[in-house]
Amino acid sequence: MRGHGADPRLRTSGNRSRNLDAGDRWRVSVDTGGELDAVDVEAPCWKELAVTTKSDFSEEEWTRIVRAPFVAGLAITLADPGGPIEAAKEAMATMKSATSPPSREQLLTDVALDVQALAQQHQHPLKGYRPIKGEGAGSQVLDELRAVKSIVAARATPEEAAAFGDWLVASAQAAADAAKEGGFMGFGAEQVSEGERDMIDQVRQAARD
Repeated sequence: MRGHGADPRLRTSGNRSRNLDAGDRWRVSVDTGGELDAVDVEAPCWKELAVTTKSDFSEEEWTRIVRAPFVAGLAITLADPGGPIEAAKEAMATMKSATSPPSREQLLTDVALDVQALAQQHQHPLKGYRPIKGEGAGSQVLDELRAVKSIVAARATPEEAAAFGDWLVASAQAAADAAKEGGFMGFGAEQVSEGERDMIDQVRQAARD
């Protein structure tokens, strides 16, 4: 008869020192106080429980990751350059996107917190980054986004990498939506120009490569 209120005790069968892979099954005996019940247990999928954080990257890699949303916003500015007012609006929209990740992955949260810290210190994440003039600035920006996405994909889970890519696209879209382009004295202007729409598509492709 089982002892009422007794603490269960687990007794594993087989070699206890063997490393278990996700999906492996092994049998354990549950001692409930007088009787042993044999049950099969499946090893958890640790990959699904993995969380990628700032500490998983080198300092140089992390610098590139933090500035990536701003590089995505810069892509829009380069696609259809406007005046200083338009550029300022795009920069502000990109900053808002970079501090408000669209999902709750720890990786995205870490990036947003670092962006906020830089803003409080009056430092811009794009500091030290500038496409080389005369060599296709737009292409250089897209190449940088591809490189950063590859860095993230190499360390993060597929879900985290996809979320990061979506964030880059959202930052580009936010910059494009920030100011109207073209027209005269505010008349006939487009919210998002053809050049910006084309660049958003290219950012999307780069973020998902």
